[in-house]
Amino acid sequence: MRHKHREFFARPLAEAGTNRWDWALLPLVLAVLVLLSFGAAQMARPYQLGDALPLSLDPWQLPYYLLRTMLRMFLAMAAALLFSAAFGVLAARSRAAEQVLVPMLDILQSIPILGFLSITVTGFIALFPGNLFGVECAAIFAIFTSQAWNMAFSLYQSLRGVPAELQEAARVFQLSAWLRFWRLELPFAMPGLLWNMMMSMSGGWFFVVASEAITVSQQSIKLPGVGSYIALAIEARDLHAIGWAIAAMLAGILLVDQLLFRPLVAWSDKFRFEDGSSDAAPQSWLLDLLRRTQGVRALAGRAVALFERSFTLFRRGYDGTSVRARPRPPAPWLRRGWDALLAAVVLLAAWRLLAFIHTEVGWREVGHVFVLGGWTLARVLVLIVLAAVVWVPVGVWIGMDPRWSGRLQAVAQFLAAFPANLLFPVFVLAIVHWRLDPDLWLSPLMVFGTQWYILFNVIAGASSIPAELRFAAANLGLSGWLKWRRYLLPAVFPSVVTGAITASGGSWNASIVSEYVSWGDTTLAARGLGRYIAEMTAAGDFPRIALGIGVMCVFVMGLNRFVWRRLYRLASERMQG
Repeated sequence: MRHKHREFFARPLAEAGTNRWDWALLPLVLAVLVLLSFGAAQMARPYQLGDALPLSLDPWQLPYYLLRTMLRMFLAMAAALLFSAAFGVLAARSRAAEQVLVPMLDILQSIPILGFLSITVTGFIALFPGNLFGVECAAIFAIFTSQAWNMAFSLYQSLRGVPAELQEAARVFQLSAWLRFWRLELPFAMPGLLWNMMMSMSGGWFFVVASEAITVSQQSIKLPGVGSYIALAIEARDLHAIGWAIAAMLAGILLVDQLLFRPLVAWSDKFRFEDGSSDAAPQSWLLDLLRRTQGVRALAGRAVALFERSFTLFRRGYDGTSVRARPRPPAPWLRRGWDALLAAVVLLAAWRLLAFIHTEVGWREVGHVFVLGGWTLARVLVLIVLAAVVWVPVGVWIGMDPRWSGRLQAVAQFLAAFPANLLFPVFVLAIVHWRLDPDLWLSPLMVFGTQWYILFNVIAGASSIPAELRFAAANLGLSGWLKWRRYLLPAVFPSVVTGAITASGGSWNASIVSEYVSWGDTTLAARGLGRYIAEMTAAGDFPRIALGIGVMCVFVMGLNRFVWRRLYRLASERMQG
């Protein structure tokens, strides 16, 4: 594996003229710091519930709104990275933690963003009374819920997929848990994690309308941002404003791609699990500029050296030949006790659920909601299969050609970030004009934003195929269906399943906005669980909101447990075994 932490800025380059780049970067750094300070100050301004926040459809306000939205998204991304690292390490290394955390992640990714907002917004406002920061925290948390789950699951699957020979080497050298994470596990997971970070950022754009236009205590709060701008434009049926919002989103995505993701993808190419270098490594003008800048290189070198001191603090005092290095399985009684505790918790939750159903909603309502869930389930399965058929070949083609990967990276991010709300006018007008069936023709909105999970994961899987495997397939003359069956599908199938899991959960969430569509005073609705939750949320019926979310959790967990998990085991045991 080709990775060294000190290689971050260590490309041999001519030192002539490096100081010139130091002075060129200084205004850019100062401008970023000023903008971040201004945005943070605006997020902490005084505010009382019921106060009207100034919001306008003037296009000249969009740069300011874009700054506020992107600041929220980056704060949410930082929190999602910390959550993903903690979740991935605990679930991959501990069977007891895995038994709790993986089902918990299934539940969390199945709870719609409206469910999180209805539960958390009042709590955040109570934490920061008289201050806008409480509402901002609620919006950031909502964006976090649209970013964290697929990143956490991707990192967990990558840590589970570390090759056995590398794990054995780590045990022989007795790497501590801290050192093993930074030297082995995180570098191995880096390519897939970066592509899922791109997808998570796009997912934040997709749900930005719901996260910035918040309803609490029968009052609507629209935080300054692109999402609130889009919501206001939809209410006013202003197509010109929607066009300006799309342009602002495109500008923001291009900036993030050029200034963050493209440098990270180019830098992380050295972490690819192969012996030789790729034929066409990803390139980034910003990374080349930073590597040419003497001051940045010196600062980065000091930071890396300071961080590497932590490796000695957690270093083990013995190697793999020591008696203390022998693995010690947990005592059987501890494992049985833990399993019994989990069973007791599940039984208690089931008993409380039955009591809630009996006293609050009734069994007939439960049966009705499960039937609605069946309608949504059929849409999800059909759309996921169709999306896989379309995007798996495209993702393999892009991932195996770094030149096209770089060219289409920003395009894929923009398509994944495009909110389904902006398609409402097209679908509503078309369905009303041609008198189409909403049960069928509103369905594509469910998968429009989530199909990209499959594409991004397949691109990450295809780009990680070792060069020697590609050469072997070429030397054997594999082509056509034989090439797909013996080489390409086994290589990317775990990535396809990972993408399908996150796309499935995202489609269930998207059903809330795609089965109940409004454009001005025109509303179209399709039969399904998403429509039920949207209608109950609008009516403020919290028992039925909880029932709808609970049934959605049951469907998502059932799919994950009986379909997607089995497919992933098949990929691990037979297709890669």
